[in-house]
Amino acid sequence: MYYFIYGLLYLVSLLPFWVLYRVSDLAYIILYYITGYRKQVVMSNLTIAFPDKSDNEKKLIAKKFYKNFTDNFIEVIKLFSISPAQLQKRFTADISDLNKYYATGKNVQLHLAHFFNWEYANLRLGLGSDYPVLVVYMPIANKSFNKVFHKLRTRFNAKMIAANSYLKEFKPYSKGRFCLVFVADQNAPKAAQAYWLPFFGRLTSFVTGPEKSARLTNAVCLYIKFKKIKRGHYHGQIFEISDNPRQTAEGDITKGFVKFIEENMREQPENYLWSHRRWKYTYDPTRHRAL
Repeated sequence: MYYFIYGLLYLVSLLPFWVLYRVSDLAYIILYYITGYRKQVVMSNLTIAFPDKSDNEKKLIAKKFYKNFTDNFIEVIKLFSISPAQLQKRFTADISDLNKYYATGKNVQLHLAHFFNWEYANLRLGLGSDYPVLVVYMPIANKSFNKVFHKLRTRFNAKMIAANSYLKEFKPYSKGRFCLVFVADQNAPKAAQAYWLPFFGRLTSFVTGPEKSARLTNAVCLYIKFKKIKRGHYHGQIFEISDNPRQTAEGDITKGFVKFIEENMREQPENYLWSHRRWKYTYDPTRHRAL
């Protein structure tokens, strides 16, 4: 099954972008106008995040989001055959902002959120980085699809580390040089152990793993801010959260990460993944920690 899926996706990826984007246009019409895929979830999230916006403004953001959402899937398929030169053209970033830390002898930990197109960013980091790139990911339940996407994400030198066996898989790399990448948003599944922080005016749960990792390794913590330039073209800008995590107060690294996410979302709300329940859990002061 793995070879069939990979072969099919690879063949589709050979189609030119203009053809793939026509497929995306059709998928957008189906998802938004016909099936209404998770439309209630999207609108609920937007209402929480932007209570001052009118219904028409939120609908416009939602429509743009669905267009970006279907484009994202098409662009991921294109990654099966995209050349390094094409990828560097479509996801620009000043990797020297990352490599300057290499010369200091420090390792780095990069924080990303689910902005389009995060899969482009994952592969782009492996091109031109002085560091070995280690990407923490959540394995897909279907073994064939998991193997397909593992192969895709490692096309340009990145190594994958499964989140559910993080300590074991990271250990061989922990004593060397590394750029460790986390894509981590809110909604920590273990809410009682999460950091609860203000996010769009509401206490929201965030996973503690990335901050704990930063303290363990004392790697410089960075955030990559995504901006969509035009269809299929993105820019990543690197910002520093902390250059000495062990000297920060508990929760400060996560607070810095959350601050950048919210700013990024407010600047281009249509470029964020709104189809998941971003405020799934409710803060309970008797069980949860607010920082």
